[in-house]
Amino acid sequence: MNYFKHETAIVDDGASIGRDCRIWHWVHICPRTTIGERCSFGQNVYVGNEVTIGNGVKIQNNVSVYDNVHLEDDVFCGPSMVFTNVINPRASIERKTEYKKTLVKKGATIGANATIVCGVTLGQYSFIAAGAVVTKDVKSFALMLGVPAIHVGWMSAFGERIDLPISGNGNWLCPNTNEKYILENSQIRKE
Repeated sequence: MNYFKHETAIVDDGASIGRDCRIWHWVHICPRTTIGERCSFGQNVYVGNEVTIGNGVKIQNNVSVYDNVHLEDDVFCGPSMVFTNVINPRASIERKTEYKKTLVKKGATIGANATIVCGVTLGQYSFIAAGAVVTKDVKSFALMLGVPAIHVGWMSAFGERIDLPISGNGNWLCPNTNEKYILENSQIRKE
């Protein structure tokens, strides 16, 4: 075993876990899961089947990553945030064949107690504020907040708010990394 697993954690046979991961108290990782290197799973995390998790992902306490959720490298999932996997659940109707795919792209941050409704894509380095409810796709570098979440600004890859309008054109230089960000046609890109 090339990762740390607390004695209370359960890792089912068949799960693939990369080097230097840390799996803490009362975590359960299901068998058909693929996890990259250097990931951290806080207390009481559940990881379902048909889940892929990239390298360097941090999942804080009390998060369930349900079937058909895919997290790319360096994603941060804040405490008690929620993923769903069925649009219209009913206790009396089994909908396991209707799970929607949710994709969280590289470097995205999901704040504490946020909810990600299934079937959406969160763009690279997007930032979902604490308590926000995301019901549609999110652009790369977008700052989203509210219920339902709305686009209110931009964030750098470093995690700084970018002082650019939501739409139009413009440039911004990150004071921490000196990376240049360009806003064109209501979309941010790093130069």
